[in-house]
Amino acid sequence: MNFFQAFILGIVQGITEFLPISSSGHLVIVPYLLHWQFPSDQIFPFNVLIQVGTLLAVIIYFWKDLITIISDFITGLFQENPLKAQKTRLGWLLIIATIPAVIGGLILKKTVESAFQSIIATAIFLLVTAALLLLADLFGRSRQNLSEMTFKNALIVGVFQLLSIFPGVSRSGSTITGGVLQGLSREDAARFSFLMSIPVMVGAAILSIPDLLSISNLNQFLPVLAIGFFTSAAVGFISIHWLLKFLQRNTLRVFSVYCTVLAAAIILLTILQ
Repeated sequence: MNFFQAFILGIVQGITEFLPISSSGHLVIVPYLLHWQFPSDQIFPFNVLIQVGTLLAVIIYFWKDLITIISDFITGLFQENPLKAQKTRLGWLLIIATIPAVIGGLILKKTVESAFQSIIATAIFLLVTAALLLLADLFGRSRQNLSEMTFKNALIVGVFQLLSIFPGVSRSGSTITGGVLQGLSREDAARFSFLMSIPVMVGAAILSIPDLLSISNLNQFLPVLAIGFFTSAAVGFISIHWLLKFLQRNTLRVFSVYCTVLAAAIILLTILQ
């Protein structure tokens, strides 16, 4: 992998991590379309590291919210009933929503790594993303805001996030769908989705450390990782801002159509080759 390839993939990750069109899917599809071949010991840790770049984007974008959440959560722990204290509520909701993905990631890590090598599997999972987004559009109704969200709601959104460990299933798309189906507005569902991505991305980064250290010629690969990391962070910040504004007045259907068309094109192209 060279600097140009890392730069392009950083842009792809920054755009697609937050737009509900699957960053993991695009990180399989773009190299496939451009006929880029990467060493097998590089691609998975590289993909995780540029996801950490978009983690940085989330932290910077929501830093005020995060300080409030952490401060309120710690303060609330010393109250008589911390699970019911309003100040700790959002913190507990994010923790509960993270549990399914953590368990699933640990159990299915090897299966997911092999799925990253299959373009057909990626296209099929992209159709799953399209179906989820259409489901949110057809059946989602805004009935509550984040302050009214229950632990059950958070757990269900977490189950939706579990789907996104497979390349082609958008993490933001699946969790926004879960939030919308639980009665959140599209914007609130997206905000909760972005916040709950933080612990998952941190966990994925920690799990990828052994893979990163096992890369041959790691010292020579680090500058390439840095290019991808900072590119994905910068583009990701812009993507968060754009999507939150977009969802104030628009539905998710356009992203569903995009995922369907892309998946169909990839399947057709693969068959014709």
